[in-house]
Amino acid sequence: MATLIHTLADHSDDVNYCAFSSSCLATCSLDKTIRVYSLSNFTELPYSPLKGHTYAVHCCCFSPSGRVLASCSTDGTTALWDARDGRRLAVLEQPGASPVRVCRFSPEATYLLSGAADGSVVLWNIQSLKLYRSGNVKGGSLVACAFSPNGNFFVTGSSSGDLTIWDDKMRCLYNEKAHDLGVTCCDISSHPVSDSANGFRYFQMASCGQDNQIKLWLILFADFLGVELKYKCTLNGHSAPVLACAFSCDGQMIVSGSVDKCVIIYETSTGNTLHTLSQHTRYVTTCAFAPHSPLLATGSMDKTVHIWQLDLRQPCAGDTVENEPKVAVEDWSEDDVSAWLCAQDLADFVGLFKTNNIDGKELLNLTKESLANELKIESLGQRSKVLQKIEELRMTMISVSVPVPDEFLCPITRELMNDPVIATDGYSYEREAMENWISNRRSSPMTNLPLHSLMLTPNRTLKMAISRWLETQQK
Repeated sequence: MATLIHTLADHSDDVNYCAFSSSCLATCSLDKTIRVYSLSNFTELPYSPLKGHTYAVHCCCFSPSGRVLASCSTDGTTALWDARDGRRLAVLEQPGASPVRVCRFSPEATYLLSGAADGSVVLWNIQSLKLYRSGNVKGGSLVACAFSPNGNFFVTGSSSGDLTIWDDKMRCLYNEKAHDLGVTCCDISSHPVSDSANGFRYFQMASCGQDNQIKLWLILFADFLGVELKYKCTLNGHSAPVLACAFSCDGQMIVSGSVDKCVIIYETSTGNTLHTLSQHTRYVTTCAFAPHSPLLATGSMDKTVHIWQLDLRQPCAGDTVENEPKVAVEDWSEDDVSAWLCAQDLADFVGLFKTNNIDGKELLNLTKESLANELKIESLGQRSKVLQKIEELRMTMISVSVPVPDEFLCPITRELMNDPVIATDGYSYEREAMENWISNRRSSPMTNLPLHSLMLTPNRTLKMAISRWLETQQK
């Protein structure tokens, strides 16, 4: 079982990343802050939140000892903080000042790696806090990275879909087109597996991407043989782009988070689903296992971080969390509809719906006229509330069954646009999301370049196209 034991709701914007040390949990957000919590009782440490970045913080990680915390940001810097008192120890400026998307310490804390939107990758010497080596991926932004267990090699993932293996001299040793629509995250298990064919010990690597897939690989790191990457299998549990993946410390499990708002925990050896967690209300952007305790943290664009307690003694395939529908909505019974009404804070209507024999099919066909004339709901506000919840249910069915065309998704929220507007950078956004964005900054969400004007123009053509697409999905 996986039990939700605590929810952190201190961030005021999307949670982008979370990371554990042996005693703390760090989270970072679009709200420009890093927050640090004690694992003993999940209270925020006295020095938290950490402030200093001038734009969104995309990633954070602890050094192997847990004494130093690194964070990286759209502001083009990677900051180092003392995890004991919150003092800022250093600010490392990315060459070219490009937004830094990912950072990671090497296992021996010799290096800190930072990767940026312009494809630059930098190894920083931790002792001197100076740039040691730098390089660039071929095309796309660098959005993911992971070190080999010995720290002599590392892997990067790019928005162009490539996985690249480097050595600590910044030599590119191997390149693989892994995800056609772009890599979003990667992780390497610290526990080796044997290959009976040649006797070598490989390490398992996971990568995930915009193609809705998680791919498992076997990777060989050997100074005398070079490196070798072998495809193992694909995990297809998600119905939308997968934004995060991570191995458990013993390598027995892998967790993933997705645009479909679900977290899935797999058994690594078989690829079987152990748990599906669906308490987040927006995209799941990050997930991490604790190193020395059966805890899992998941973060989301819903501004929360959920802490889960894992029962590692009895993993049950197919376990689910929350009141998820076990059958399609149109096949719901009257009792299923009643349970849904209670979950939507509409319990007052349970008796009325049962009296009128409203099952799943009837629920989806309800209109404002039938609510008023047949069910006799007199209050306009109550009718509107019920209709809104039914429409949200229909949208959930659409998002699960048919992928939404990417051009219909807001680049900021990655959700279907209702009121699309064109900004002066030429891109279309959901009005509310873009208004919130420019209230805090004057740069483009897509290019990070300054916006010459804050004017937003309604994109009526796109709105009509979205409306037509929705009509076709509801037939």
